[in-house]
Amino acid sequence: MQSGQFLYQRVIEVINDMISQQVLKPGEKLPSLRKLAMQLSVSIPTVKQAYYHLEGQGRIYSKEKSGYFLSDAEQNALPRRCQLPINPTEVNKQSLIEQVYEGIHAPHQAKFGIANPVTAMSDEAVLAKLMRSTLKQAGEQILQYGAMDGLMELKQQIVQRYLRMGLSVSLDDIVITNGAQEALAIALQCVTQPGDVVAIESPCYFGIIELIENLGLRALEIPVCPDDGLWLEDLAKALTQHDVKACVCSTSINNPIGSAMPENRRQSLLKMLVERDVILIEDDVNGDLHFTKHRAKPAQFHAKPGQVITCDSFSKTAAPSYRIGWMLAPGYVQRARRFKRALSCSSSLINQWVLAEYLASGAYDRHIKKLRLRLQENKQKMLCCIRRYFPEQTRISDPRGGCVVWVELEPQFDGGKLFNRAIAEGISLAPGQLFSASERFQNCIRLSYGQPWHEIHEVSLKRLGELITMMMSDESEP
Repeated sequence: MQSGQFLYQRVIEVINDMISQQVLKPGEKLPSLRKLAMQLSVSIPTVKQAYYHLEGQGRIYSKEKSGYFLSDAEQNALPRRCQLPINPTEVNKQSLIEQVYEGIHAPHQAKFGIANPVTAMSDEAVLAKLMRSTLKQAGEQILQYGAMDGLMELKQQIVQRYLRMGLSVSLDDIVITNGAQEALAIALQCVTQPGDVVAIESPCYFGIIELIENLGLRALEIPVCPDDGLWLEDLAKALTQHDVKACVCSTSINNPIGSAMPENRRQSLLKMLVERDVILIEDDVNGDLHFTKHRAKPAQFHAKPGQVITCDSFSKTAAPSYRIGWMLAPGYVQRARRFKRALSCSSSLINQWVLAEYLASGAYDRHIKKLRLRLQENKQKMLCCIRRYFPEQTRISDPRGGCVVWVELEPQFDGGKLFNRAIAEGISLAPGQLFSASERFQNCIRLSYGQPWHEIHEVSLKRLGELITMMMSDESEP
């Protein structure tokens, strides 16, 4: 054993050697805890800890009362490619979205339906202290409207964040908004007219789908690869067949799959869109929640003015209730300001002040590092539970960041029915059809691990697995 190495890590090395030498093959049972402990002269808890880590990585899985087995790397992975007819569609999702919103925001013991990662490790004490000091310093200014396009001090902090990514931006190109949703709405209005076609990811965050419906636009769904994001080959084909005005895409971390587009594909995406005079609207709200060593640079990094509008917010990383977001919109600022003025005049001045101080103090960066680690831990716990309690043929995403897992069940499964049954038992989730502009993904669900993890969450996932198994059994009966 190497100096400084924990005993359980030695056990992991032994198991990995058994796998690489094909002593163990996919589906085969691992040695029992007692047997391996005796062979390696370690304690049973040490072997158990090693198995727990390997299970979290998806390398092994457990069966109740049967032991641990070696996973097939491809068995539970989402298919890399799905075939979709590439035709624009009218969107009619509001009634479903309203129904789901009502369900997932009701009191529940396990809130898997809400993607609110901040709750996994909130920084409320620091923010509350900053709020008190800001209120004291602001005096009568707090009764005034803020600048229409945002507080200068906050915009300066945002510019500094982009500079640390290697992206030089102008203060004048930033417009502060009421969350990323308002930023996305303004961006779409800047570059489209009712009836226009907008390319979106499939599956896609349902807030974008709802915006497209409200603005009278048509959605063109482009499949997402669970590893690399938007399928550029399908997008290229769509651009030759349809007059697409904009492409809304999460180039950093996709919601709901959690894929991350590599740097070279981001450049290829932008090049393809620029050649067709299509504007990229970049949804970057999960960018700071990456699980990789470095944050992905926004596509804006490779763009010229007028080619990309980047939308972001602090809702997923700091304070959802503050409703503070922004858009980086070189080439569209005057239009963006006009739409902002018509929609909401300005955003909360006090909340902008608090966030500016939060960023300037370095507290935001310290918080984000801790939050990312907590979300990674939660992800592993959720993936373990899904592999353990859901049917064997279940396919799941392996998010590169963010706070949600995409779960694909048998083709005939009805995620909407599962939603209703789970809600009745105090468990919320998001049904898959919510993430399609048409009626796709009915056999899928999205589960959030963006919350403090407690025993009740494993209990609830076990119950979800039982419900799924029962429903699949009912559907298979003649």
